[in-house]
Amino acid sequence: MYFATLMNKFSFISAILVSSLFLFQYQLKAQDTLRNKKDGNYIFTIKKDIEANEVQNQNRTGTCWSFSALSFMESELMRMGKGTHKLSEMYIVRKAYEDKAENYVRMHGTANFSQGGAFHDIPHVIKKYGIVPQEAYKGLDYGLDKHNHSEMEAALKGILDAVIANKQGHLTTSWEKAFNAVLDAYLGAVPTNFTYKGASYTPMSFAKSLDMNMDDYVIITSFTHHPFYTNFVLEVPDNWIWASAYNLPMDEMMSLMRSSVMSGYSIGWAADVSEKGFSFKNGLAIVPKNDEDLKVKGKDNKHFNDAGADKSGSQFDSPGKELEITQELRQLGFDNYLTTDDHGMHFTGIVSDQLGNEYFIVKNSWGTDHNDCDGYFYASMPYVAYKTMNFMVHKDALPKSLKKTMGN
Repeated sequence: MYFATLMNKFSFISAILVSSLFLFQYQLKAQDTLRNKKDGNYIFTIKKDIEANEVQNQNRTGTCWSFSALSFMESELMRMGKGTHKLSEMYIVRKAYEDKAENYVRMHGTANFSQGGAFHDIPHVIKKYGIVPQEAYKGLDYGLDKHNHSEMEAALKGILDAVIANKQGHLTTSWEKAFNAVLDAYLGAVPTNFTYKGASYTPMSFAKSLDMNMDDYVIITSFTHHPFYTNFVLEVPDNWIWASAYNLPMDEMMSLMRSSVMSGYSIGWAADVSEKGFSFKNGLAIVPKNDEDLKVKGKDNKHFNDAGADKSGSQFDSPGKELEITQELRQLGFDNYLTTDDHGMHFTGIVSDQLGNEYFIVKNSWGTDHNDCDGYFYASMPYVAYKTMNFMVHKDALPKSLKKTMGN
């Protein structure tokens, strides 16, 4: 009896040891397979991972600003314990088009009218027009199953240019109706009432139910052609409402971005993605110290999700040295149109590679079929320092001293 009991204990202990060994091997394997691409030699360890909804696909539209900012807002709702909601990107796009049109006509066609936008647009629209869930407004009423705004944009701009030409000597009372009729034809009429999760809402009452204060979100940038620690209007074409960003030195900007994410605050990120070291297909955005090894085949498209050119090089396969980024280099890129307002994305975490280098985890809006990272990629700290246009974050992520300086 004693021997049987002893054997049973031995078998139990052996089972625990074997199970622990398998679990350890599985964890090693799981860590080992977090890479930038299949068979890539960037071995990433997660340092912070923030909850986010599934990756969306902006397809053939220049509406990354809406997709990324709403992805950010959805993560904010999760962070604040307000549930999981999928918000309508096309509702934001639709209402922004209405205000862009008025601005374009008032400026006699000298303002920007395009598919592009900026992070400021989302608080602007939500405060003025509310918001709706995705299921209430999909914005696909033109016979396609994926977004494509090329024809719609041309039709809308044609109307506005005809209005501005002013052939009858004064503006008619009908042009706004005609403009909105085109939006209705392509995106669908905006719902005045809808039912969501068993309750009835208007766009404004739904926004109120989410209990998000749009004034709690700040936009930060870093350029030397304006004084630091002041607000200024960032001079990019898509900033059609001439909204301001707060200007920090580059090192402080980077410190704030990292500390925000590590503290659980995700970030809406606007950046240039035209660099040789940006390769969504390779799952990386890097700034190699020597980029002569990087080869580019094909052409990048800054505005749509063809995922850019095919790029190859040893540093897309394994980590290497990156360029040291200075405030002066960053400014030079902006002043010479080398850093432009290309794309909006969403930071949802931080990883480190096997050499200790850190990268932001970036949620994109180009679907999940163009790389091996399920639609995400990894942006190195040098790339972010060099190519960030601006970013959006909740003001509670700011250090108290900075909040006080900014008047928050």
